[in-house]
Amino acid sequence: MEVKTKQTFKFELPETLLKEFHGQALVNSFQPEQKESELFQADQDISLFSVDLYKTLDWLHSHDLPKPLEREVCPVPVLLYVPKFTTDHLLFHYDGTPNSARLIRNFVTLFENLISESKATIISPSFIPKSKIREEQEIIQLVSSTTRETSFIKFNFSRIGDFWSYAVKHQCTLLVTSKNYQSDLAKVLFHFYKGEIWSDKLSFYLSL
Repeated sequence: MEVKTKQTFKFELPETLLKEFHGQALVNSFQPEQKESELFQADQDISLFSVDLYKTLDWLHSHDLPKPLEREVCPVPVLLYVPKFTTDHLLFHYDGTPNSARLIRNFVTLFENLISESKATIISPSFIPKSKIREEQEIIQLVSSTTRETSFIKFNFSRIGDFWSYAVKHQCTLLVTSKNYQSDLAKVLFHFYKGEIWSDKLSFYLSL
């Protein structure tokens, strides 16, 4: 029987659904459904939890109402992946805050070996204070320098459902967003799973 880490105690999700990955950057052979080799775990902090999205949806639907994935927000990022997981088309949710910028920088560091051939789309608020323009440009430059193709769009999206709908419509394969939206995301997934608007290609990266 595996001993729970301090981080897994923070999840509402059953521990059996969580897979741990360690190290500053994922290897280019990374597969979220496969258990990491113990060679990568020695003296390294957990850098990512991966969770099968469909098993998560089954768990969500075992309750009368959608529940957040974590009872206490965990600092370790979570990847909700579909069986067809790919980083072909990334959708970055940048909301103009320092936390959002840090989240994207950390994602690029963690996935740097997996995104060099990716197409990336960054969605930013229509209005950004002058004090944030430099940071916004730095994020665009960072993503552009680490992916094959990058586009930048201004939208006044305020709900995670807006980003999810855009991702489905434009065939994105990985939505990178904040854990602050995980409760709303759980509701979206709970109500729209296998509905008319759905994508079996879209995974989710959630972090602080």
